[in-house]
Amino acid sequence: MHQLQFHRFLVVSFAVLSAAFSQTAAASTLCVNPAGSHPCFAKIQSAVNAASNNDTINVAPGTYTEDVVIGKPLSLIGAGAGQTIIDATNLANGILLDGLNNHGLRNVTIAGFTVENALYEGVLVLNTADATIRDNHIINNDTIGPVFGSGPACKGQPAYETDESGDCGGGLHLLGALHTIVSHNVLTGNADGILISDDAAESRDNLLIDNIVTDNPAECGIVLASHPPMGSTPPAFAPHFGVDHNTIAENVVSKNGVTVGGAGVGLFSDGEGQGATFANVVINNRIIGNGIPGVALHTHVGPAFHLPADNMSGNMIIGNFISGNGADTDDTATPGTTGININSGGGGSPVFGTIITGNIIRDEQVDIAVNTPTQVSAHLNDLRGGGIGAANVCALDQATCAGSINATENYWNCPTGPGTKGCTSTSGPNIISTPWLEKSITTETK
Repeated sequence: MHQLQFHRFLVVSFAVLSAAFSQTAAASTLCVNPAGSHPCFAKIQSAVNAASNNDTINVAPGTYTEDVVIGKPLSLIGAGAGQTIIDATNLANGILLDGLNNHGLRNVTIAGFTVENALYEGVLVLNTADATIRDNHIINNDTIGPVFGSGPACKGQPAYETDESGDCGGGLHLLGALHTIVSHNVLTGNADGILISDDAAESRDNLLIDNIVTDNPAECGIVLASHPPMGSTPPAFAPHFGVDHNTIAENVVSKNGVTVGGAGVGLFSDGEGQGATFANVVINNRIIGNGIPGVALHTHVGPAFHLPADNMSGNMIIGNFISGNGADTDDTATPGTTGININSGGGGSPVFGTIITGNIIRDEQVDIAVNTPTQVSAHLNDLRGGGIGAANVCALDQATCAGSINATENYWNCPTGPGTKGCTSTSGPNIISTPWLEKSITTETK
């Protein structure tokens, strides 16, 4: 390199490093406490408004009656759930990450709060990328609803929430969220615990890990639901943006949806246009005692209604412990309590590429129920529900029995295979169960 070129390289490099250092050095730490004692703010929103990009706001113990709206990258850190409380009574949300009105919002961290009593969501992550929601308690939100039916029936809810009538957004709602990490939160007393939807933009590549989602009575524990795009109107709803490539891992999901009917983990399209809930992974969760099947996949439009098919392809259900959940009804009916239900409903959208493997299923009348006009693969599962290990429920759902279940290499509760004394059995047509496993895949019994 010539001396002049090398000199220019050093000048440019120094300028880049100086700019990076200046950005880092410029980040500040602000504080909030109930008294607003100097130099702290008395309101969280005041600190957020005063903060610069990448600042940290530490919030002292106390109760803050606020609806905090964040439109810039920052870290909002409470003193711990149960100590720093955002009480959103008669307010829309406890915390809103608003990337819809602050385009390109990313890199927001929310940690160490109890968020309670919001009319809609406790925490709403809207059109935001790379957020982290950790170590919070999100409790007793959705106080205005739910109002059951279809459409935006939650009074006063914004137009970007296109189909929240059953849940008013849930305790935590990822709406048009990308690369969010949701970890070590407790969600209870809401409608849905956690909802991921696509009303305003695609929601993809989000990770939900190590959360406790329990006693959310009106809807699902964790639900991935594809909704019509904002501004789309019936009857010709636009194709949905998509809820895809999300990972639901190592959560405890129990006793949700027990008053009206909600799954432990639900993968749904709402029936209002061409939905897209695909390539998601539900892995290593403990899913117990929910109001409808532990993992429920429902589509609701499709060829039977002379409509385009939903895209519910490539979802994977792996390594979960599933026990004591409820039955599905209506157009996704199962013949009894069910661990996993893969169901095309009355619309008949084919559900391609579903993988069900390594799951332990106990205390269900039906371990795996299927109604879709394609093949579903279920291998290396421990089917100990006590009744039917695998059921093709197409006839029960008044659908043409065009689909099949490849249920080879599963353990059927005894070494001699399905339908023999002491074993779980199969029910319905087009089920392949031979060969089977002679030994359980696990030593776990409860």
